Amino acid sequence: MALDTTPTFDAPIPGMSLTHELGARPWQQPAQYPTVDEAIQYYMDRMTSDEFIDELMDVLEMGVSVGDLANIIQTTSVMDGIHTVDVGVLVAPVLMEMIMFLAESAGVEYITGMEKPKDAPISKVKMAKIMQKFAREAGEIEEADSIEAAKVEQANGEDEPKGLMARRS
Repeated sequence: MALDTTPTFDAPIPGMSLTHELGARPWQQPAQYPTVDEAIQYYMDRMTSDEFIDELMDVLEMGVSVGDLANIIQTTSVMDGIHTVDVGVLVAPVLMEMIMFLAESAGVEYITGMEKPKDAPISKVKMAKIMQKFAREAGEIEEADSIEAAKVEQANGEDEPKGLMARRS
């Protein structure tokens, strides 16, 4: 039994199963609402339904930020072919305002996503910079002493890094 080594040119190419024909996806078709005004009107009609408001309030009560929610809504509409990406970017602030208005009228507290977290830990790098600043102001460490200490520490135990991506001192 001989092994056939002749190449077959009618075999599928690698990745062929992962593609679709051009125009087969909704975002490859012309948008249903090509202008910002039409897209806003579409969202206003959709967002004023009772079912949507109930689900929206549930999601806001779970702690999802208004900015994230607006981006999810407009991105989903882009994938569904409702409007284009650029119209979605322009509509996002209007969606955020509408979501905040609906939440306020329903008495639901929300997170805009623009707040600075109150419980955010200070990074180690930031803390080190603050400590160096205070030490310099107090006169404990002078710039020359810190440079000399770094050179001595490097000479004592560590070889200077070498190679293409090594930092130069």
